[in-house]
Amino acid sequence: MLNYKLSRIFLLAPLVGIFSACNSLPEKAPGHTPEPAAQTEVISEQPVITASNAVSELPILKSDEAVIEPLPHSASALPVEVLSQPSPQPPADAWGRMRDGFTLTIPQRSRITQEINWFRKHPNYIDRIQQRAEPYIYFILEEIDKRGMPAELALLPAVESAFQPFAYSPGRAAGIWQFIPSTGRYYGLKQNWWYDGRRDIVASTRSALDYLQVLSRQFDGDWELALAAYNSGGGTVRKAIKRNRKKGKPTDYWSLKLPKETSSYVPRLLAIATLFADPDSHGITLQPIPNSPYFETIEIESQLDLALAAEMADLSIQDLYQLNPGFNRWATDPDGPHQLQLPLDKIDDFLAQLNQLPAEKRLRWKRYKIRNGDSLSVIARKHGTTTKILQQVNKLRGNNIRAGKHLLIPVSTKKLNHYALSSTQRKAKIQNKNRGGTKQNYTVKAGDNLWDIARTFKVNHKKLAKWNGMAPGDPIRPGQKLVLWLPQKKISRVSFPDTQPAGIQSTVNYRVRKGDSLSRIASRFNVTVTDLKRWNNLPKKYLQPGQRLKLYVDITAQTL
Repeated sequence: MLNYKLSRIFLLAPLVGIFSACNSLPEKAPGHTPEPAAQTEVISEQPVITASNAVSELPILKSDEAVIEPLPHSASALPVEVLSQPSPQPPADAWGRMRDGFTLTIPQRSRITQEINWFRKHPNYIDRIQQRAEPYIYFILEEIDKRGMPAELALLPAVESAFQPFAYSPGRAAGIWQFIPSTGRYYGLKQNWWYDGRRDIVASTRSALDYLQVLSRQFDGDWELALAAYNSGGGTVRKAIKRNRKKGKPTDYWSLKLPKETSSYVPRLLAIATLFADPDSHGITLQPIPNSPYFETIEIESQLDLALAAEMADLSIQDLYQLNPGFNRWATDPDGPHQLQLPLDKIDDFLAQLNQLPAEKRLRWKRYKIRNGDSLSVIARKHGTTTKILQQVNKLRGNNIRAGKHLLIPVSTKKLNHYALSSTQRKAKIQNKNRGGTKQNYTVKAGDNLWDIARTFKVNHKKLAKWNGMAPGDPIRPGQKLVLWLPQKKISRVSFPDTQPAGIQSTVNYRVRKGDSLSRIASRFNVTVTDLKRWNNLPKKYLQPGQRLKLYVDITAQTL
């Protein structure tokens, strides 16, 4: 029987008073700071610049100083009774606690006013932010308080992702803090087929605050510059400062010429902070969120099927993924982290059941007979696992397998569509969303990239990426399934000779690239070399880069 232990997130009491964030920064910053992600474009409800009004100043926080009345006689002649002030009680509400930790000065700027006006006209956006933030905000505030950082930073995920843990931007940024892959890895966020630490609420929050502390130190405690650098990169901000210095201009954030997105990024955060500081005067309703932990982190020590975990915790699979969005698949990462975040009221029952579950029943196992033509990668893909796992489980040193032999494969206890928020199911939901026109399935072939596929089918490559839940720069692999949505005018029903099967046809104008051959092009579009030569009256089998070819492609033949 495995010995499972509970690892609790130790929580500090709210800090009293306001501390300078600079004093809590680490003594040494890393020698190299990678560029951060661009702000996500997943949030379609982003503010639109509107009319401007005067911006209300944030309320000035006053200290609780006792007022000492003058004594009627000499102070030295009378005994003085010193009355101790009662310790202030921490706010019962998380938003109140956050307000108590606000330290940033909100200047009167038209850019802030414009953002405030947008949010006031779209209260539903604020409502969605609150709803999504509820499970996470206490933990984020705890981490900020530990470091003595401005509490306004707890609202940064509202700007980055609207607190949507599955947000993914065209710049390949992921999670509520929107880390791009390289910056995430630099700050210790593991990313593989099973798990993406950029979406892990606990891991990504700590890494984001680490990064923000480094940036604050680099810009001498100027949080406006640090926030601008979080959005556009430290190098971009430093170059803007250098330009202004050469021209004898001020080097504060508001005086710098920065990318358009960064110019609205800091005002947007300060606008949200203004609304949360005094919601009543802005007509905003804040729903109370308890100033107490919603979840704790527990150790599970080895891989576990998430459907089983949800059942033992008496949670829906969706709720489990919302607290553990870092897990990409149907189970936790076999190499760790062997942890789960669970609601406080579910932990005892979960641990009691987990302690009774034999290790071999944490996953379901299938005995698979290898067939002719099988490969480890194909078998792994069909069963929702990886080649590495098959090698480890079956003690294989390489990729060679023999037909007739058997493999032991870990498989999910439920059908894969049960794991609604796994990476696979999230992508399927995106691909199945009706975009208008005719849906076409396409199987990626060797040498393909999103740009060329988009050009071939005369669609925008950014739209192609969006239709498939990807960023335009994401790599694709042979065998990967993509969907395209083609306007009706680009598709016609055409009768072809017997050599070309009837179906929904699309005329493709293809430009020959270096390394192309007739056979390669024919294979890519599931047509024959003979037809390709006949359609283009090609007397030779050799092609020249830049040469244009016309193909009549049966779009129903582009699937496996």
